[in-house]
Amino acid sequence: MPTTTAPPKLRVLRCADWAARARRHAERADALTAGWRERRAAGTTHAIEDFLFTYYPTRPAQLRRWHPGAGVVVGSPDDEAQPDALAAYAERATWRWYRTTPDGATLDVDAFLAERGDTVRYVRDLLAATASRPARFGCLGLHEWAMVYRDHAAGRASRHPLPLRLGGDGTDAVVEGHRIRCTHFDAYRFFTPEASGLNTESPTRETQPALEQPGCLHANMDLYKWALKLGPGVPGELLLDTFELARDVRVLDMQASPYDVSSYALDPVAIETPDGRAEYVRRQQEFAERSAGLRARLLDACRPLLDL
Repeated sequence: MPTTTAPPKLRVLRCADWAARARRHAERADALTAGWRERRAAGTTHAIEDFLFTYYPTRPAQLRRWHPGAGVVVGSPDDEAQPDALAAYAERATWRWYRTTPDGATLDVDAFLAERGDTVRYVRDLLAATASRPARFGCLGLHEWAMVYRDHAAGRASRHPLPLRLGGDGTDAVVEGHRIRCTHFDAYRFFTPEASGLNTESPTRETQPALEQPGCLHANMDLYKWALKLGPGVPGELLLDTFELARDVRVLDMQASPYDVSSYALDPVAIETPDGRAEYVRRQQEFAERSAGLRARLLDACRPLLDL
């Protein structure tokens, strides 16, 4: 007779435990988004930090919502629960893709995969393929330089409202004096027309899974994007860890760019000099190591989604 496999047993979190985690998560998210919220209210901008909220369009309210991930039940409050726990549980039970069980509320994996299954499988395959490759170092962040190459000569405005540290001619000279080896499509697609043909690769959306490699700053920043794509399947703590990584990578990305970031009290990583190149590679390697752990955790988050 054919055998059947019992569905994996769901793990139940006591109400007091998950409520405390959700509270700490919301406080951490509020601290991470405070600058963005204050600038929005004041009508001001930040050319470095705002990238995480414009390129990766996410609402602060979305970031502060804690999820336990797939295969976990947030236990229903007992009769002794505080009113705030009762209210938090009642709200959670109404969230999209959640269902209630005799023990509490949990992610409805079937409903989630019915809408996001292709996305989950794509993210899982992309992360696994990226993790399987050796990291490449030494691109020196020249993608940002290629995004403004010959802009001044063509009368085009730069992508960011910051002055060029070496001016237009000096920026072009750096591009022309180096080999551009960008493997990331979402960086390459912003190259100026004059710079596109200078790249050693021709990334496309279709070839992204075949080219993505774990030394790339933008691929590592995108771990935050993939965590967002996986939605409630990703534990809240992991989502904010990827956000913090993306924030830190973004700082190096702009320090090594052609822009003058001194107005933000940041020193340049002058990749046109030997010392600057060495610093860039060192920090790129540190981010690759940090990203490897987060990539593995995202892959772990995909497994119960697809197994359940």
